[in-house]
Amino acid sequence: MERTAETVWNACLDYIKDNIESQSFKTWFSPIKPTKIQGKVLTVQVPSKFFYEWLEEHYIGIIKSSLIKELGKEAKLVYSIVMENTYGNPDPYTVKIPSNGRAPIKNPKVSMPVEIGGQEGIRNPFIIPGLRKVNVESQLNPNYNFENFIEGECNRLARSAGFAVAAKPGGTSFNPLLIYGGVGLGKTHLAHSIGIEIKDRYPDKTVLYVSAEKFTQQFIDAIRNNTKNDFVHFYQMIDVLIIDDVQSFSGKEKTQDVFFEIFNHLHQQGKQVVLTSDRAPVDMQGMEQRLLSRFKWGLSADLQKPDLETRIAILNKKLYNDGIEMPLDVVEYLAYSINSNVRELEGALISLLAQSSLNKKKITIELAKQMIDKFVKNTTREVSIDYIQKVVCDYFDMPVDLIKSKTRKREIVQARQLAMFFSKELTKNSLATIGAHCGNKDHATVLHACRTVNNLTETDKRFKAYVVDIRKKLTLSN
Repeated sequence: MERTAETVWNACLDYIKDNIESQSFKTWFSPIKPTKIQGKVLTVQVPSKFFYEWLEEHYIGIIKSSLIKELGKEAKLVYSIVMENTYGNPDPYTVKIPSNGRAPIKNPKVSMPVEIGGQEGIRNPFIIPGLRKVNVESQLNPNYNFENFIEGECNRLARSAGFAVAAKPGGTSFNPLLIYGGVGLGKTHLAHSIGIEIKDRYPDKTVLYVSAEKFTQQFIDAIRNNTKNDFVHFYQMIDVLIIDDVQSFSGKEKTQDVFFEIFNHLHQQGKQVVLTSDRAPVDMQGMEQRLLSRFKWGLSADLQKPDLETRIAILNKKLYNDGIEMPLDVVEYLAYSINSNVRELEGALISLLAQSSLNKKKITIELAKQMIDKFVKNTTREVSIDYIQKVVCDYFDMPVDLIKSKTRKREIVQARQLAMFFSKELTKNSLATIGAHCGNKDHATVLHACRTVNNLTETDKRFKAYVVDIRKKLTLSN
């Protein structure tokens, strides 16, 4: 018997009802309506965004347990949120947002030395004199988790190493784990993901994320207040220490000395150290050799610029998490246009969404073009040959590989010639380069293709329509 969204959700409600107060159940769970189930993903409708936020903050643990009980470990929950319509339409509209699926990240209390003089009364024999428990905030961002980290060729090694460290912190040869790469490629995201995964697997471990700049400032304050020993002892009690942008230690000898002391202690105790940097250890200037040698003890994994498929996947994931739908051609245009780093890519997406919502404009490829021209410094940037091939192939509904093949079928030859024609018209690439991208053709073939397209445009109305349509897609108005 096939299970429906109603049967699954009702079974979850039976479990939840047994574990929370009846009044809370009536208030927060009775108004929820199951709408769809697809594989292991259950979609439920909630009356408002506040409702969704309250459930995620207070009841996510029990909701997650009930879903796993009914659908297994891969179960996911998506909220369909009824939003007020501000555009004069009486009908409400909904947005879909996936559940975060995690409770707030908390470290256990750790022991700190205190003065014991002046205490009165009978001491508890189970409490060690001179120690008190303090809360250590992990400083981890729950949004930066492995689920939201898109894997591609550009980051596979670093992600795999990070996951291995998270599964067995301090128990692998990847200690320290140094993740390095250019700006906006996901170093900080991956560092947070490792910390969050460790907290999920080992709740009793104390995990701390701190930027190198913050660490340095704390050390300066400790010297000023004559509390250097307390500073060192605090960091030596951490089970998993994550230092972001470690290259900031360059030229700061005293900070390097104290970090060397802390690092040695943690490493000897089998504690895990994770570091991020914008350059490889060999390129770090102003660092002590003894510190650099320790960075090389473990694994140094680099992050590269994401390829096209990874960029598209990143955008789609971002849109999914925000409950936003966007035309596929717009997503692809953004991915083609911005290839420098992930941060710039996400910034462009946010700018486009802002343009659309604030100006009440529909998200189109024309709007994306206008935004990109303002967002990217080089406003005269040309489209790539790859993008031209993609647009042409999409227009004729054929895979890109076909125009790079040696087949002589009329429709494929035609698409290939159009790709060559527009590549010559819209890019500054040489005829030889264009030919190389279109199945290793020579420059004479490219010239012949351009002449053929020009001739057919003048004599064949249908072909002229092809050229006009494709040019509109490629040369968008500002």
